[in-house]
Amino acid sequence: MTISDSVTPGAAAARPGPDSLLPLAFPSDPQVSPDGRQVVFVLAQVEEEDPRQPDADFAKPRYRSHLWLSDGGPARQLTHAAHGKGDSSPRWSPDGQTLAFVRSVGEVKGGLMLLPLGGGEARQVTHFKQGVSDLRWSPDGRYLAFQTGGDAEDKRDERGEARILTRPVYRFNGADWLPETPPALWLYDTGTGELREWSAPETAISDYAWWPDSRGVLLVRSLDDWKASQWEQEAFELTLSGEVRQLTRWNSAIHAVIPHPDARRFALIGRPEGQGNTELAHLYLLSPDGEYERLDPGHDHPVGNLVAGDCHVGAFPGRPVWLDGETLLFSSTVRGSCGLFRAKVGAGVEAVDHDPAGVISAFSANAHGTALLRESPTQFPEVELNGQRVTDLHARFPFPVQAPQRVTFQNELGEGEGWVLLPEGEERVPALLNIHGGPHTDYGHGFVHEFQLFAARGYGVCYSNPRGSVGYGQAWVDAIHGRWGSVDMEDLLNFFDRCLETVPRLNPDKTAVMGGSYGGYMTNWITAHTERFQAAITDRSICNLLSFGGTSDIGLRFWDDELGLNFARRADALKLWELSPLAHVENVKTPTLIVHSVLDHRCPVEQAEQWYAALHTHRVPVRFVRFPGENHELSRSGRPDRRLVRLSEYLGWLEKYLGE
Repeated sequence: MTISDSVTPGAAAARPGPDSLLPLAFPSDPQVSPDGRQVVFVLAQVEEEDPRQPDADFAKPRYRSHLWLSDGGPARQLTHAAHGKGDSSPRWSPDGQTLAFVRSVGEVKGGLMLLPLGGGEARQVTHFKQGVSDLRWSPDGRYLAFQTGGDAEDKRDERGEARILTRPVYRFNGADWLPETPPALWLYDTGTGELREWSAPETAISDYAWWPDSRGVLLVRSLDDWKASQWEQEAFELTLSGEVRQLTRWNSAIHAVIPHPDARRFALIGRPEGQGNTELAHLYLLSPDGEYERLDPGHDHPVGNLVAGDCHVGAFPGRPVWLDGETLLFSSTVRGSCGLFRAKVGAGVEAVDHDPAGVISAFSANAHGTALLRESPTQFPEVELNGQRVTDLHARFPFPVQAPQRVTFQNELGEGEGWVLLPEGEERVPALLNIHGGPHTDYGHGFVHEFQLFAARGYGVCYSNPRGSVGYGQAWVDAIHGRWGSVDMEDLLNFFDRCLETVPRLNPDKTAVMGGSYGGYMTNWITAHTERFQAAITDRSICNLLSFGGTSDIGLRFWDDELGLNFARRADALKLWELSPLAHVENVKTPTLIVHSVLDHRCPVEQAEQWYAALHTHRVPVRFVRFPGENHELSRSGRPDRRLVRLSEYLGWLEKYLGE
């Protein structure tokens, strides 16, 4: 199927299929101009990789991205990358006259480009074989900083050479093999044109930000490889001359650093020492002597957007911004929504732009303006500048969308919530229980093409936030620590029963359970503990907690945080095995579709292989769909043709066991 053969809105309305993805355009990375009057963003569309190849059997639908610009009116296309992945990572110069961005065209992998906005062609600044990333202008406009692996090339696999491993984490989801040396931080002098390596630390820089006086940057990294594997990071200062000074003894995760306007203090997103993965990320203000105070006391919700959506292709910035010396603007997930809030030093948190039935999935801001992406269950993501929508991307959606209805359930902590998305009409329909990943993420008011497609094909989609989900307070998250498969399963089935009781159109005799990542774990666990479902789909799942510990890119620390157990301790091994669906697989009777990606290093493909072999051993109907070249993000941002195959397999399995 070629791109030009994609379904038209009229045809898709009759019987929408997976190819309803093809007409869509996916916005990302909205960047407000320094004066707050313009926004530049990335728009990715599905295009044929080789337009000269007319044979439908060789169609290669791929994402290609371009930069778009708006001054508050309808956005217009700014760049036109001819081939390859296209343009991304737009960053305004402080004077608003130049746009830096990254272009990947042909053999050029992530070249740094400079585009004069007053007129003229974009000029390529770098030609590194590994490309560049993380562009940051110095506030005085003199320098552009970026990260790059330089010209190093790893051809060991291609040459059939041995790979010698000494670091605790050597593969990572989305990156595959990690380089022997992490990317270095480089500086480009916009006045002289000089390029120089600025800092080459032994461990990867996960975040950095310029001081307001341009004297250098704050950066985040771990002290050594072992601490990196344990998610223990510190903040450092790097001067223009290359001197490095450690500023913190944090010994815990730091997601971002935000220098204060006084150029002495800084805020960070993270969790203090001694608090694990189940602890919500909050805002802290650090003084030069290392003392800190929490900026969002009483705000029992995590910083950032953790609401699920599957129309997110590209980068989704959410770095907090100092609007003045006392006010920090940030996003936060509250129940099934995400909005913008203000944290005032010593005065707590107040909402700025928070729709309890919507999601702000990305934003950038300064004292003069705000650019963001906004979406809802019935509204495809759109770009806004200062409250004015500048795109009309929902108009591309090729079939009518449906609004979900809220369904609540009760447990010992109070009221939980979820939603049911139904097709048009009045007839009874099969019911699908869909379980989110994480487990510390959130279903809610994001736009999910997959759910809309299932509903359009005649299924009722039931999705909720059981205990362990974020957005409902720290106690709700902590409730599953050490006991996966207990109260979370109780909530999921309780919610599903409530859906069947309160939504008469759902057919209790035609049901399926499905989910990805942690949702895949729960799918496996549920089918090993009940026969109530007629079909199951387990995607990028976990079935063996012991082998996961030694193969996942987060395995060295993950079970310690989630369960208080470690796969490499004998005393914990039997407990982890008992919490593994594989230990109970002989009870499974539910026909199961397994979907997994070969380059998934978060939930490695060996998990799917074990579940597949075990189901075959017990003569359970099973089908295994294994994707090459994809990682943990296939369902959200994988290659378009592979996303289509995945959705086709889902629909085929549901139709086989439930009918439409």
